[in-house]
Amino acid sequence: MKKTVYKVLGLLFLLLGVLGIALPVLPTTPFVLLAAWCFAQSSQRWHARLIESELFGPMIRNWETNRCISLRTKIVALTTMTLVGVASIVFAIHNPMLKILTALLLGVGATTLLLLKTCADCKLPDEQRRS
Repeated sequence: MKKTVYKVLGLLFLLLGVLGIALPVLPTTPFVLLAAWCFAQSSQRWHARLIESELFGPMIRNWETNRCISLRTKIVALTTMTLVGVASIVFAIHNPMLKILTALLLGVGATTLLLLKTCADCKLPDEQRRS
């Protein structure tokens, strides 16, 4: 039962993370990291698939190895959130309350991302072997 709950949560967090790629109000990084943790608790197969993913794998391996995310990941995420989020608020959203809600959600996402530890030029185990 417990594994099923973790697997469902992992799928939900992964879905939110993937949606976060296109929707600036959802932070991709924390949701993907949560999904990886849930899959580590419930399904080694799904966990391995995420780790082997070209898109999410390096970030997850870095988090699991060093408990941090790269500065590049933070910059890309914050830049994308800011550009797309501000464009949405200015050009696509007309309701003032929705503009405020979107800005608040962007702030929560940015704060969450900024609170995650930034890697101090650490190398992943794969990169260490190649050096």
